Amino acid sequence: MSMFQRLVQTHFRKVRIQSVSLRFGLVYSALFISSSVLFLSFVWWGTIGLLEQRVRHSITLDAHAMLTEWTREGILGLENLISNRLAQDIDDNAIYLLSAPDGKLLAGNLAHWPARLDSPQSWQTLPVLRDGQLNLAQVRIWTLQGDYHLLIGRDISERTQIQRMLTDAMLWTCLMVGLLAVGGGWVVRALFRRIIHSINRTTLAITQGDMSRRIPVSGTGDELDDVALTINQMLDRITRLMDGVKQVSNSIAHDLRTPIARARAELEDASNSATSEQALRAAIDQAVINLDNVTGICEALLRIAQIEAGTRRSAFAIFDLATTLRDMAELYEAVADDHDLELHTDLPAHLSFWGDQAMFQQALANILDNAIKFSPPHGTISLSARELPAPLSRNGPAPSALRSWIAVLA
Repeated sequence: MSMFQRLVQTHFRKVRIQSVSLRFGLVYSALFISSSVLFLSFVWWGTIGLLEQRVRHSITLDAHAMLTEWTREGILGLENLISNRLAQDIDDNAIYLLSAPDGKLLAGNLAHWPARLDSPQSWQTLPVLRDGQLNLAQVRIWTLQGDYHLLIGRDISERTQIQRMLTDAMLWTCLMVGLLAVGGGWVVRALFRRIIHSINRTTLAITQGDMSRRIPVSGTGDELDDVALTINQMLDRITRLMDGVKQVSNSIAHDLRTPIARARAELEDASNSATSEQALRAAIDQAVINLDNVTGICEALLRIAQIEAGTRRSAFAIFDLATTLRDMAELYEAVADDHDLELHTDLPAHLSFWGDQAMFQQALANILDNAIKFSPPHGTISLSARELPAPLSRNGPAPSALRSWIAVLA
């Protein structure tokens, strides 16, 4: 294999491992396999432990009965009890052996003592020869008075078979769980990749200028739909902000064009037709006034941006809207007369309003400018304001300061 091929394979493995969806699937598979193995191990150990506990409990009960019989009837009573127990052994798994001090076997179903024996009073698992067969048994030895020895046990060959069956079942189950975990991890990876790719396709389309693209919503109402809805709301907000920027740009161009054009026309007219220094100064002063209007418009646009950003809310206050409207009407009445127009007002004595008074005056000035500019001669412009009925709300009627209605009719 060439150096280039090794580098390509190394890079491919690195990219695959760095995939978020692949890591997510691997983590899911590892957690699923680990939890399943722990559960199966608990079941395995619990079952084996229960079987062993039952064997030891049975041996302990037998030992208690035989020691009681030894104390009451002696060696003959113990031999008779062992013979009766062997005769009544339906499961054929009981093991008994009684020996004299000289090693002679007195009763039981073993041909001889097991070869490997530990100290008495301890549980031992060892092979024993019974009825010509070598079987695995769990036994315990008691030393009686007079150096007699009593061995009680149970044949656990069936328990060993059950343990082997459980072990095989656990291994096959682990294999199946592993396959299911890999399949589930692959499905989770595919779902995760689908979500990421959906977001990626949408954002890529938006970066290329398609602001109408949105992340599809499945309609199930799960967490993925919540994420998609949140991102779509964010995109809608960005679209509205961009539209607002375009609208503000158009407004800036519209508001600045008229005073700049006036200033340029007056300066050009003064340059061409002024016959005295006084006329030239008057034209310059009028141009300065128009340029001051440009500065005022720029400041107003800046205040609008600050209000929308929430940084100029401190300038909001309650003021008398009727007085402000009357002042603006008096200011523009002479301008209307110059254009052969009449400006009528229909205003209440007082009208409370909450907002930025300077911004409101600027907005009303733009409205009146447009009304005067685009109204035909000998027309009428009406300026009126009313207080609307109080709308019902959760906290009662809204304050009158927020319920004003203004109309400018040309």
